[in-house]
Amino acid sequence: MTIDRLPKKQETAIQAKNLSKSFKDVIAVAEVSFEVLQGEIFGLVGPDGAGKTTTLRLLATILDPSAGSGSIGGFDLQNQASQVKEQLAYMSQRFGLYPDLTVMENITFYADLYGVSGSARKKRVEELLDFSNMRPFRKRRAGKLSGGMKQKLQLICALIHTPKVLLLDGPTNGVDPVSRRDFWKILYKLLQEGVSILVSTAYLDEAERCDRVGLIDHGKLIAVGTPTELKGLVKEQILLLKSPESRKVHRLLQENFPNMRVNVFGDSLHLSCIDPKATELQVTELLERKHMHWRNFQNITPSLEDVFINLLGDGNNTGNQNIELKKAKTPKPSGNTINNNIAVDVSNLSRRFGSFVAVDNISFQVPAGQIFGFLGPNGAGKSTTIRMLCGLLRPSSGTGNVAGFDISRQAEEIKQHIGYMSQKFSLYEDLTVEENINFYGGIYGLRGTHLEEKKAWALKMSALTDHRKSLTATLSGGWKQRLSLACAILHEPPLIFLDEPTSGVDPVSRRRFWDLIYTMADRGITIFVTTHYMEEAEYCDKVCLIYRGAMVAMGSPEELKRDNMKKTVPDTRKPGMPSMEDVFISLIEAADRYETTKINSETVLP
Repeated sequence: MTIDRLPKKQETAIQAKNLSKSFKDVIAVAEVSFEVLQGEIFGLVGPDGAGKTTTLRLLATILDPSAGSGSIGGFDLQNQASQVKEQLAYMSQRFGLYPDLTVMENITFYADLYGVSGSARKKRVEELLDFSNMRPFRKRRAGKLSGGMKQKLQLICALIHTPKVLLLDGPTNGVDPVSRRDFWKILYKLLQEGVSILVSTAYLDEAERCDRVGLIDHGKLIAVGTPTELKGLVKEQILLLKSPESRKVHRLLQENFPNMRVNVFGDSLHLSCIDPKATELQVTELLERKHMHWRNFQNITPSLEDVFINLLGDGNNTGNQNIELKKAKTPKPSGNTINNNIAVDVSNLSRRFGSFVAVDNISFQVPAGQIFGFLGPNGAGKSTTIRMLCGLLRPSSGTGNVAGFDISRQAEEIKQHIGYMSQKFSLYEDLTVEENINFYGGIYGLRGTHLEEKKAWALKMSALTDHRKSLTATLSGGWKQRLSLACAILHEPPLIFLDEPTSGVDPVSRRRFWDLIYTMADRGITIFVTTHYMEEAEYCDKVCLIYRGAMVAMGSPEELKRDNMKKTVPDTRKPGMPSMEDVFISLIEAADRYETTKINSETVLP
């Protein structure tokens, strides 16, 4: 299905005609056709493994198509590859930076690579440094930059030769909301210069910012249109239900109305229905009978995430996932390692690396069985804090108690009583799913029948039973994340640390992953999670915001929105209410203003 109403008089910058690519028996891209016009930003959205990256690599002439054709700036992909490369810049998912080189050394390398020299080179470098606000970091090594800064630097390197077409593959994966906002400001400036942009993204709010969006699944383009046009593809109406017990309400609706599609967005639920009035009466009667709390019902316009899940959810076997979760029956943790019902207790914790203060005197508590969200921009100190709590890094000062053990004196005991899923995928890609589980089971001391029982449970819990013999390298990002979680909880820990567990994962896979988290939390397991998806922050019982190593705010999502957003303009995507992204950006900007005022005051004082 294709919706295309843009004026045809604009020049075509990118064209794909029945573009296809197969790898042996696997069809990665199947007869994909679309156009991107000059000065247009086109978003490519789809589940993990849908064919987004392969499509971009075909257009960048990195791969040869199995069938079909395409062009960039009027040049044919196969017969004029060298001219195509002169027209475009390609930013891949994996950083093409040299971590041991400084910012300027990386820029210089790419300028040499693209043959940019003389006065034109100097002028372009100066423009891009100002363009991206990276001038203060010219002498910093790329490996020492935060995720957001690395993305900006890679964009600078890609733009050094002023391309007509920009291909971006997941450019903001793992980047915090402030850096993502800055990144998109840069993209809008490029549009004003006439650059055409094709971007694949896992963030549906970013898809809303595109002129047009293509929805791809199993290598096929399902729909193309403006965000507004795509929302019109949802035939059912969306009924918004707000409740402080949204997770409980969600489970109740699934049990009583199994055919009703219900999506959770923090304290809000989106109910897809044909007759909103009848649905409201049915749900109200059920909630009253079960003595649940809710605030109001409201008819709303579908979001792009509603479109995504409605069109792709059933095709990704979401129902089967729920069945597997029920079969798995996540065991309750022993609980005897957590004293006084407090899973994590931190007091004045700090960590310094030379003169640099990564974590600055933070204090907080996490009750057992709670989902605790730990938020902050790239480089704020989140991962450093988690590494201290997991016994992987000694604190410079302060104290901490995790699962009943002291983080300074009992690091080895902590490691045996927690699960840890790191920010970077930590499994062995040359092993199968089952071999990875066996390996981690061995690390945790599981043997024989006990290991086989735990492995069977982990495979069911993660819905990977049918993929147990699959090579890990062949799994999509969402499947890999679930395997990583399964390996982290084989030994049934009472406390799990998840460091950006869904970074770059599509919305359907993220929802499945959070189903697993909810299931574990309901069984009494404590979840300590960092995330850059502000929607996920709303799923947490309590949220702590850290910035430049220091705590900025802490409370439930509702408390943070109520107490910190009185003078903030609400999110236009959710009229009448602020989002957690509003809160995040507002608090970070307030901290920056405070720091600037403090520095200026100290400067003028004698």
